[in-house]
Amino acid sequence: MNAHSSTALTRRDFLKTSTALAAASTVAATYTGVFAAGAERLRVGLIGCGARGVGAAMNCAIAEPAVEITTLADVFPDRVEAALARLKDDAAGKEWSCSREWRDSARVKATRETCFVGFDAYQKLLHSGLVDYVIFAGPPHFRPAHLRAAIEAGKHVFMEKPVGVDPVGIRAILAAAELAGQKGLGIVAGTQRRHQNSYTELMKRVHAGAIGEIVAGEAYWNGPCVRTYGFYHERQPGWSDMEYMLRNWYFYTWLSGDHIVEQHVHNLDVVNWAIGAPPVEAVGVGGRQWRVEPQFGNIYDHFSIVYDYPEGVKGFHFSRQQLGCANDNSDYIMGSDGVAHIVRAFSGPFVLKGKKNWRYRESRPSDMYQNEHDELFAGIRSGKLINDGVVMAHSTLLAIMGRMAAYTGQEITWEQALNSQEKLVPDIHGWETPVAVPPVALPGQTKFI
Repeated sequence: MNAHSSTALTRRDFLKTSTALAAASTVAATYTGVFAAGAERLRVGLIGCGARGVGAAMNCAIAEPAVEITTLADVFPDRVEAALARLKDDAAGKEWSCSREWRDSARVKATRETCFVGFDAYQKLLHSGLVDYVIFAGPPHFRPAHLRAAIEAGKHVFMEKPVGVDPVGIRAILAAAELAGQKGLGIVAGTQRRHQNSYTELMKRVHAGAIGEIVAGEAYWNGPCVRTYGFYHERQPGWSDMEYMLRNWYFYTWLSGDHIVEQHVHNLDVVNWAIGAPPVEAVGVGGRQWRVEPQFGNIYDHFSIVYDYPEGVKGFHFSRQQLGCANDNSDYIMGSDGVAHIVRAFSGPFVLKGKKNWRYRESRPSDMYQNEHDELFAGIRSGKLINDGVVMAHSTLLAIMGRMAAYTGQEITWEQALNSQEKLVPDIHGWETPVAVPPVALPGQTKFI
């Protein structure tokens, strides 16, 4: 494509070297031991080379001294090149999701010749014979197909949240998670709160009855518009519609699932974790008041959802991405004998107020981004593998269910959401694949599928 003709490393260059490598190598054998081929190492491949992917690759190296980062893949060559340069540079400083400065570039064995680009880059990486453990950090749209391919290829997986954008994808995740269990493979999802000690200590007490019977949960993620974080990229000459959308994937429901799915899934997961069962049905409202310009795709900028759980338990969920408004990232679990407060989730405090009060007293919570990888590697070493597939599929479906309720203006049951035939994901045949983007959903007119 013309858009990449000026980059130092073109898509054509990558395709030339990666195709040669893929042809020369055999399909990787199913993983059968703690380390590859009996060697004291574990080879990691990164699929999705944005900032979150680079941070996750660094987390891997920090977590396990036997890790070697052997290969990278992305649809865009400039992303691969930037990620490779960042990982090779010990002087580049601390990545935001890492607990310390990066100083492990010696364990980055990837080269231009062992990296892949294009829509089939993930397949080339998985079958290169270079990886035992893969990181999925691209747009959520790709997660179901990537996970299935990785499990079939015998790889352990770290996959960022959410794990899909529609019910068809969620059913594929559930099937892949079952296959991973049969093959003895680990899957850890990027729901970091389940891997942070302040959360786990609080949840132990909630489940032990510290606040009595749970009667309701509230979850909030109200913050500034995500476009202020540098997500939006102006369209450049030569970009096809497909490239423009992939560069701006957050703003398209078919790629991100909308922000209730891509971001608020964390808080929804916490409430599901506390209650311990999926909801029966949901009703909600949402809309697009602030993010009105057409270049910001077709996602909403606010949601308010009420979930009905078994035995009369309620879940109240509020998410907003608008500038100039009060911000809140908190969760509350209400019980018959007290309340659990998780106030401003990243920094605490984590408090139980009931018959016996409790507050998390450590100097600071553990690094949840790091713990995700620490725990997956510990499971690989011990043989007690973690499989987050079902839990994360359910939490993602919870968010999708809320989106469906808001988009349609209808009550949506869990069974309807789980069995829906909604498939947002188009069949991609290349950069010129036409994608018909639906208009912004209009409650009362947008239909449930």
